[in-house]
Amino acid sequence: MSDQASHPLIRVARDTGESGTPEPLDLGARVRELRKARGWTLEQAAKQAGLARSTLSKIENGQMSPTYDALKKLALGLEISVPQLFTPPLRERINGRMALTKSGEGAPKATSTYEHELLAEQLSQKRMLPYRARIRARSIEEFGGWVRHDGEEFLYVLTGVIRLYTEFYEPIEMRRGDTAYYDATMGHNVISVSAEDATILWVTSLA
Repeated sequence: MSDQASHPLIRVARDTGESGTPEPLDLGARVRELRKARGWTLEQAAKQAGLARSTLSKIENGQMSPTYDALKKLALGLEISVPQLFTPPLRERINGRMALTKSGEGAPKATSTYEHELLAEQLSQKRMLPYRARIRARSIEEFGGWVRHDGEEFLYVLTGVIRLYTEFYEPIEMRRGDTAYYDATMGHNVISVSAEDATILWVTSLA
């Protein structure tokens, strides 16, 4: 089989969002923010972490790069993990976004083998692409090759019976309630093997 260049739905989702590179985290500002969130003075935070006040002040003001030992002391004193020192504040990531898609109101995107219904389409720059699909294909030969694209994919069978074909595994028959999670760069195709068209929920990562 010849490979398909890209999944059309993935292209649609990516074309509706804006790409961007996150700004690097300012460790000093992050430490200062964590300290102030606890209501601690420099002296209190330094004592809690077992560091000199001058050392903590230099770290907060970007005048020195802390050693890993100092980072461990800081994390311990602030009662967090070392990776959390480099994680943006949670409130910056909370944006209250939500999208409701009522049954049958998703955006239709039909292909020769699947009838897709895009869910939460009104949200741009999603990290996941959720969609419901009716599987019309009855034979692997109906595909022009493997479907493959970036990211990972989750599949949940809603109705009917399907057969999941993947590039490196034997075909798997799946029924209502069965799920699969797989690397989407691996070639994959799905056909219905029940009398009626099967329906599945697909969720594809975009980040």
